[in-house]
Amino acid sequence: MLAIRKASDRGAANHGWLKSFHTFSFASYRNPAEQGFSDLLVINDDTVTGGQGFGEHPHRDMEIFSYVLEGALEHQDSLGTGSVIRPGDVQLMSAGSGVSHSEYNHSASERVHFLQIWIVPNVRRAEPRYQQQHFSAEAKRGRLALIISPDGAEGSLEVRQDARVYAGLFDGSESARLQLAPERHAYVHVARGSLELNGVLLQAGDGARLRGERELQLAHGTDAEVLVFDLRPNELPQMP
Repeated sequence: MLAIRKASDRGAANHGWLKSFHTFSFASYRNPAEQGFSDLLVINDDTVTGGQGFGEHPHRDMEIFSYVLEGALEHQDSLGTGSVIRPGDVQLMSAGSGVSHSEYNHSASERVHFLQIWIVPNVRRAEPRYQQQHFSAEAKRGRLALIISPDGAEGSLEVRQDARVYAGLFDGSESARLQLAPERHAYVHVARGSLELNGVLLQAGDGARLRGERELQLAHGTDAEVLVFDLRPNELPQMP
């Protein structure tokens, strides 16, 4: 079964320096029907103007990753990490027992557009850690590249949960298939462009819950960038 979450139905917030769209309930956006899916709790589509960002703030017991689509995002945290995240980079911060961080637009004039995504961990109060890896456009072109996994397979970042995240770029005749194990759920988020998922057209910002599907088919993309989440067969996130 495939259930579409249209981009136009997402929560929206405009703070001037920040424009954000919330796939699931977040901050002041509350939708009883959208409280996450499986272990996926947050997908925020954020655009931050030059020189602005999120000041230092704490997190605990959450797997948080950022995926930059345009511009550059500057990260600082209480672990002593300082980095700049650009398109192709994936940043994963395991908050564990507690970490504080800030995220700012690295440019004083150009905007940064990125996704911030939260996955509920399978353990509480673990040691905080930071990971960052670059996945080239070539590695994602016309295929689904594994970027996050429980065991760091294929050079992916290691998440504390039974979840796998794939990223792909599709245009024209490019296509890909992903087999799902029995009883798994999946979530697909179109970061930009458009493409067909199992014959259904999705546009930028659209998402889709998949339950009971054994295969995902991605095809007929138009400048499409997509994230695919292979998830446990739970309906809603639950802390361990």
